[in-house]
Amino acid sequence: MPRISTTGGLSRKSHRLSILICSTTAPTRKKNTVKTSEFVLSKFATRFRDRELARISQEEVLDFLLNLTKDNKQATKRNRYSVLSSFYNFSINTGLPSLSNPCNTTVIKKIFKRPPPIQWQIVDKDTIDEIIFRTTDKRNRLMLELMARGGMRGGGEVLNLTPNDVLECSLAIQNPKSGKKQRRFMFHEKSWEG
Repeated sequence: MPRISTTGGLSRKSHRLSILICSTTAPTRKKNTVKTSEFVLSKFATRFRDRELARISQEEVLDFLLNLTKDNKQATKRNRYSVLSSFYNFSINTGLPSLSNPCNTTVIKKIFKRPPPIQWQIVDKDTIDEIIFRTTDKRNRLMLELMARGGMRGGGEVLNLTPNDVLECSLAIQNPKSGKKQRRFMFHEKSWEG
């Protein structure tokens, strides 16, 4: 039976946690996904070092998750639960079919359920127009225009613009948060005039 070693992975007889991290995040390989997986799985390996996976009880997994997610928001709790559940599913699918996933109990699922979506209060168009109109600084006005009319993100897109990104009546965003290589925004020349 594979054991969790003190080096942060499963013993030689089975897979290493690093292989799990690479394989479970291969489709996206987003930096935060890898970071979260490494964090949760390294804590798990530290807590249950030299233990057989099959001998780790549901109560121990629940206690581990509760301690790991103490004082965190529900979305973070769910995220860390998902990483551990994926680890068990990966282990079951790739070498331990007789192992049961201790994260699949109704109690653990209820504690780490997905949080309800946040309903943001939408500000009406007239209020947005008034805010933009009353802004005296041209730079701030342009930033507000691009965010309100162009749908650009403030910190990640508007603030990272350079003169090379301006092409006649469009803006090219390099490495947007959407994951694409580039994103284009159209704008009116009135936006530049202030």
